[in-house]
Amino acid sequence: MSVSHSSKLNKVVRDQYMRLPQGGRVLVTYVWIDGSGEGVRCKTRTMDQEPKCIEDVPEWNFDGSSTDQAEGSNSDMFLIPVRMFRDPFCLDPNKLVLCEVLKYNRKNAETNLRNICKKVMDLVKDSHPWFGMEQEYTLLGINGHPYGWPDNGFPGPQGPYYCGVGADKVYGRDIVESHYKACIYAGVKICGTNAEVMPSQWEFQVGPCEGIEMGDHLWMARFILHRVCEDFGVVATLDPKPMTGNWNGAGCHTNYSTEDMRKEGGLKCIEAAIEKLSKRHNYHICVYDPRGGRDNSRRLTGHHETSSIFEFSAGVANRGASIRIPRQVGQDGCGYFEDRRPAANCDPYAVTEAIVRTTCLNETGMQTTDYADK
Repeated sequence: MSVSHSSKLNKVVRDQYMRLPQGGRVLVTYVWIDGSGEGVRCKTRTMDQEPKCIEDVPEWNFDGSSTDQAEGSNSDMFLIPVRMFRDPFCLDPNKLVLCEVLKYNRKNAETNLRNICKKVMDLVKDSHPWFGMEQEYTLLGINGHPYGWPDNGFPGPQGPYYCGVGADKVYGRDIVESHYKACIYAGVKICGTNAEVMPSQWEFQVGPCEGIEMGDHLWMARFILHRVCEDFGVVATLDPKPMTGNWNGAGCHTNYSTEDMRKEGGLKCIEAAIEKLSKRHNYHICVYDPRGGRDNSRRLTGHHETSSIFEFSAGVANRGASIRIPRQVGQDGCGYFEDRRPAANCDPYAVTEAIVRTTCLNETGMQTTDYADK
């Protein structure tokens, strides 16, 4: 099995040092999104006392020329703490802190989509938009081959792996369960997990989260996933189609509702929102992966439980549609709907912002409104 060299180091020796007292000092790990818009980076500093709220964590900086976010001649970037979590790796009282990134002139870095998303969410706060995102991912060996797959071949056809049980059906459950417990410890709003249709593919769900909270919690869940995989010596990829051929891709299905949708008779509000989304399909496709739809074009083929990237569709309990209304919602007449188009490597800030812009702020077309001064 192809795993990293670091994972083979003696962890008992490491634990000896991890148990050493810290004398009241605290390790604070700053986490941010790098210039790819997909990767996460981190660095750690010492604080003399435990921060009790995000305001207790000072701004910091980093070399943006090494993260594809600045040129070497003007490389300092600012880290602005926005949400704090418990550290499941170094344990209490240590912290993980999610940060926004600002350029030298205090303007948003190109991949800092949180700032504008926050402004949009604040505009619609009275609608109480709730989100739940289903993050699919694939475990790979350090050689880039799906973890547990034969070195020179393929596993059996899809069928027995979804929610499977048994050593011949699931690969990497130790990693999945470690990630789940680490997220709960950290305070991430993880709410479930399951093995997916393709072997070595898994999913975890985060939510319900209101407004900007969705992106914050999903990004931290992704960071924790990558750190857990680092310990096990494997790689988690969010590629929307990691394996060509008759294998499912990976998405980030997004469940969404407003307060009116959750009330009795809310199905009418759900249908009205879907109608708005149907008229803005191309805009949403462009923001549902980091490459303007190019990544999703490999996944949204109309096969393997996906809709066609070129057509908008909606239906009750239809996993081949762009938008799925759960059967229970259809029966109850209220609840939520699922947008199945976002790719696994989407930015949740971009996805949730787009949905709110279209369904709550009634934007149309490919252009977005600048609400900075409103």
